[in-house]
Amino acid sequence: MNITPDILYAGVNDHKIDLFEGQYKVPNGMSYNSYVILDEKVAVMDTVDRNFTHEWLDNLEKVLNGRKPDYLVVQHMEPDHSANILNFANNYPETVIVSSQKAFAMMQNFFGTDFEGRNLVIKEGDQLELGKHVLNFVAAPMVHWPEVMLTYESTEKVLFAADAFGKFGALDAPEDNWDDEARRYYIGIVGKYGTQVQAVLKKAAGLDISVICPLHGPVLSDNLGHYLKLYDTWSSYATETEGVMIAFTSVYGNTRKAVELLRDRIKAKGCPQVVVHDLARDDMSLCVSDAFRYGKLVLATTTYNAEIYPFMRTFIEELMERGFKNRMVGLMENGSWAPQAAKIMTKMLEGAKNLTFTNTTVKIMSAMNADNKDQIEAMADELCKDYLAQHEETANKNDMTALFKIGYGLYVVTSNDGKKDNGCIVNTVTQVTNTPNRIAVCINKQNYTYHTVKQTGIMNVNCLSVEAPFSVFESYGFRSGRTVNKFEGEDVLRSDNGLIFLTKYINAFMSLKVEQYVDLDTHGMFICEVTEARVVSDKETMTYTYYQDKVKPKPETAGKKGFVCKVCGYVYEGDELPDDFICPLCKHGASDFEPLS
Repeated sequence: MNITPDILYAGVNDHKIDLFEGQYKVPNGMSYNSYVILDEKVAVMDTVDRNFTHEWLDNLEKVLNGRKPDYLVVQHMEPDHSANILNFANNYPETVIVSSQKAFAMMQNFFGTDFEGRNLVIKEGDQLELGKHVLNFVAAPMVHWPEVMLTYESTEKVLFAADAFGKFGALDAPEDNWDDEARRYYIGIVGKYGTQVQAVLKKAAGLDISVICPLHGPVLSDNLGHYLKLYDTWSSYATETEGVMIAFTSVYGNTRKAVELLRDRIKAKGCPQVVVHDLARDDMSLCVSDAFRYGKLVLATTTYNAEIYPFMRTFIEELMERGFKNRMVGLMENGSWAPQAAKIMTKMLEGAKNLTFTNTTVKIMSAMNADNKDQIEAMADELCKDYLAQHEETANKNDMTALFKIGYGLYVVTSNDGKKDNGCIVNTVTQVTNTPNRIAVCINKQNYTYHTVKQTGIMNVNCLSVEAPFSVFESYGFRSGRTVNKFEGEDVLRSDNGLIFLTKYINAFMSLKVEQYVDLDTHGMFICEVTEARVVSDKETMTYTYYQDKVKPKPETAGKKGFVCKVCGYVYEGDELPDDFICPLCKHGASDFEPLS
C-alpha cells in the first residue's frame, strides 16, 4: 500500500488477538502499522508486535526493494510497536536508531542496550533531512506514554501520529464506522490524558496536515477535520452526541423494569438518543466509552452486601480513572430493607469535576410502586428540559425567565445573510427595559455578524453556560463568517424567526428584532424587542472571568521568550513580533499580542 509515491506501508494485521492490552475485546483484530520513507536516505517508522517478526521483516524487504534503511525512527516504546527494534537492528547493523532520550532509557530496560554508538537522540523541534523529505519531531508526552514523539514530514505534509488517531480492528476487516472503534480505543487507552492531548492538538493546529498515519487503524487522508474535531471533543471531555446513557445492574429484574420505564419516558419527551447498557452483560469498554460520548448519564443499581453491585462499582471506577467530568447524572437505587446505593455512588463520583446531579433520585424498595413512577417522570423531565425547550411542539416560547440568564457573560449571536448562517462571540448583552422587554446587544463592526444583523434586523442571542469548552470560542470567535460556514455539516435547530439556536452549551436563548441602532464608533449597539425566549437548562451562565480562569488554555511560557496572544494563548517565540503577524489559531493580528513576562 502506497501512502504517497515515496511513503509506503509495511505493517501487519493481527487476527489471532482476542484482547488488546489484555482487556479490550477486538473481534476484528488489530493492525500494527509501520511505514517506510524512500528518499536519498531511507527511514523506517516504527516496528511491530513480537508475534509478527518475520512477516514484518518480509514486508520491509519487499518495500525496500534491495535498499538498506538509514534510520529507524521509534516514536513509541509500547511493545506492540517496539518489540522488534533489536531484531531490526541485528538485521540492519548499519542503521541509526532515532528516538527520544526517554525512549532510549526504555530500550535499555527492554533489550539491555540503548544502542550507544548508533543512536540519534531527538527532541521537540529537531529535524532530520532525508533528501527532499524532512522529518520534524513533535513531543507528545503522555499520549499516552511519557517518551512519545510524533513526526511531521513537511514535504508531503504527513503526520506520523504514534498511537493518536488509532482504532481497534485490522485493516482488512470490514469497517462500518471509524468513530465507534476509535472512540472505544481512545477512551480506554488515552482517555485519562485529555490535557496532554489538547496540548498536542494545539501544536497540530500550526501544521498543514494532508495525511495522518497512526500506529493502529487506517491511514486518514479524507475529511481530516472530522477526526481532529472528534479528538478535540474527546480530549476536552465535551459532549459528542446529544442524548442519555443509562447504565444499570439488576438481580431479579425490578431495577431493569424501572430503567425501561425511564428509557420510554425520556424518549417520549424528545431525547434524540437513549442508550441502555446492562453492565453485567455488555462490553465494559463500550459502556465506558458511551458514558463519555453522551451528555447525560443515569446510574441504576441495587444495594448489594451493604455496597453496590460489583459491575456498577467497576464501571464507576473506570469512569473516574479516565477523568469523567462535565456531565448531568441521575441516580436510581434499589434495596429491600436499607438502600444506600445512591449514597455510595455519589461518594465514588466526588472527585469528578463539573457534574450536575438531577434533583430527583429514584428510590425503589424491592419493586416499583406509584411513587417510583412519579419519581421516574420527574427525573425524565429534568433530563429532557433542554430537549423540550428545543422542539417546536413542547417549547415554552414565552419564558421570560430566560432574561435572568443575562449577566456580564459570553454569548453567541447567530444570524443569516440570506445565503448562509453565521455566529460570533459577544460579551455585551444587557436588558434595558422590562415593559416591554428590550435587550441591547453590542457587536464589533469588524465581525461579519454585525453586517448581517445591520442588514436583516434580526438575531438570536445564545447564553453560553459554564460547560462550554474552548472549541466553542474557537469556532465562533476565531473564524470569519464571511470566509467560512461555521455550521457546515452540523444538525441545526431554528427558532420562529428562522435563525439557528445552539443545541448545546447554552442555558437559554432569545430571538430579537432590532428597534433602534446606536453607532458607537468601533461597535454598533442594537436595541431590540424580544420575540421569543426559551430556557434550555439550569446551568450557570459563562462569565468573562470564568472563561479567562477556567476555559481559556493557559499558554506554556516557561523558559520561552517572545509574545503571547491575549485572545487564545498562542505563543510566538522570537525577539520581535512582525507587524503583519496573524495568529495561526485565532487569526487575530499583532495588536492582540503582548510580550512574555
